[in-house]
Order: sequence, then structure tokens, then C-alpha cells
Amino acid sequence: MLYLWLAILVLTNGVWLALVPLALPGNWLIVTATLLVAWRQWEKRPFSIYTLVAIFILALLGEVVEFFGGMGGARKSGAGFRGSIGAILGAITGAIIGTAFLPFFGTILGSCIGAGIGAWSLELTAGRQMAESVHLGFGAGVGQFLGTTAKFAIGVTIWFIVAVAAFWP
Repeated sequence: MLYLWLAILVLTNGVWLALVPLALPGNWLIVTATLLVAWRQWEKRPFSIYTLVAIFILALLGEVVEFFGGMGGARKSGAGFRGSIGAILGAITGAIIGTAFLPFFGTILGSCIGAGIGAWSLELTAGRQMAESVHLGFGAGVGQFLGTTAKFAIGVTIWFIVAVAAFWP
């Protein structure tokens, strides 16, 4: 019966993983589902405490990487503090607006565009030239996309760790 639970867990975690590119908390759903199975089957010890701590830390790392992706892209392009803050605020606002207009892919598109617009607008108000501000905004948008992609890669790692730990003797 344990292996049936573990097989269902791995398949369900695959569904949760598919939610990550849509800017939904797929990594946390993987961690939560794994913790629930570990708790439910505690006497059989399907997962070690090290595995559970590792996937929790990886999920936390994924959130940090995604959150600061736009800021990092803006900084890498040469933005100042205002542009970096604009990228973060723009990504959050853009994700909300993007989700309202295009429920699935609008979230990631909105966060990338929002990060770009946020960095661009605050750098422009800081006195930068239009061309330079556009360049910084583009860097923020690309950084946000790379942050989301890195979060997905971390999610794949979490899924793989759980899948291997579930069936490794």
C-alpha cells in the first residue's frame, strides 16, 4: 500500500510542478503533499528528515530567486535602487493584472512586462534618458523571466528528489 501512496504522490507532484511556470505555488504544493504523505506513513519512514528539510529549503530558494529575478536583471543592466524597486513592484502588479486578463500565461507575461515597466518608469523619473531607461526595463523583464525559469528548474529538482527518495531502498 505504501508504494501506491508514493506513486500517487509522484504523479500528483508532476501536476503541481506544471503550475510553477504559471506563477502558482507548485513547489510549495509539492513540499506540502510530500510532507502529508510522510506524516501519514510516518511509521514506514518513506522519507528521511534530511530529504524533507532539503526540499523545503529548495522551495524557499526558488521563491527568493523568482522574487529577486527582475531586480537582478535590472541591476545587471545598470539600474539603480529605484529601478530595482520598480522591477519588484512592477512584477507583482503585472502578475496580478496579467492574471486578470489572461488567466494562465498572463501571470508570467504580466510579471515580466510589469518588471520592465516598473524599472523603466522609475529610472525615467530618476532622470535617466529614455533609451537607457528602456534598456534597463528590458533587463528587468528578462531577469524576471529567468527568475521564473530558475524557480521551475528548482521545482524539477524537488520533484526528482522526491521521486528518487520515494522508491530508493
